[in-house]
Amino acid sequence: MDILFLHGAIGAAAQLAPLSQYFTEGNTIHLIDFTAHGNRPASNAQFSIGLFANDVLAYLDSHNIRKAAIFGYSMGGYVAIYLAKHHPDRIEKIITLATKYSWDEATAAKETQMLNPEKITQKLPAFAETLEQRHASNGWKTVLARTAAMMLEMGADDPLKQEDYATINHPTLIMLGDRDKMVTLEETVAVYKALPNAQLCILPKTAHPIEQANVAQLASIALEFLGRE
Repeated sequence: MDILFLHGAIGAAAQLAPLSQYFTEGNTIHLIDFTAHGNRPASNAQFSIGLFANDVLAYLDSHNIRKAAIFGYSMGGYVAIYLAKHHPDRIEKIITLATKYSWDEATAAKETQMLNPEKITQKLPAFAETLEQRHASNGWKTVLARTAAMMLEMGADDPLKQEDYATINHPTLIMLGDRDKMVTLEETVAVYKALPNAQLCILPKTAHPIEQANVAQLASIALEFLGRE
């Protein structure tokens, strides 16, 4: 099975490398950076879920992959579901972790407040340094600004409407940490209930950052799901 790992907003493929190592047996693993993230060359394209979905499709085509399973972390999970809605024939099974599904203007305004480079530099210097290294090719402050603009667009017009989920029939595992402060249990359960073929998993002692997840536990659950017919 071909498995694509999709990173979150202001993230990069390298963050999912430790997790992906658990999936190598019997599978082909793919880690990709979205446009202007990580080591991906700079681009002036406006960030959007559609743009990142096209990144995935271009990768599949360039590697002659007809259909793939996707593990999407945070925004990567949203991209996976978006692909399942608009390009169902290219997607096999889907796993999302810590994905924020509900977007409106108030939510977008709140999320973009956390993408202020000056505040991050002042209050979270270690994180600022991590972002600088992660996005050395594109400039981390530029990545944050473009991500904030995308979130505001999502708040004004959510790319995935609640009624869209009922049309997505792919086997889907929706995962959320019980200590996630960015994604609510309510929005996660709403999507789980709306999807016709979904399972729900709440991970204990798990916050939003992928670096804080118990990757062995996470991989075990995900692999069991992927192995089911």
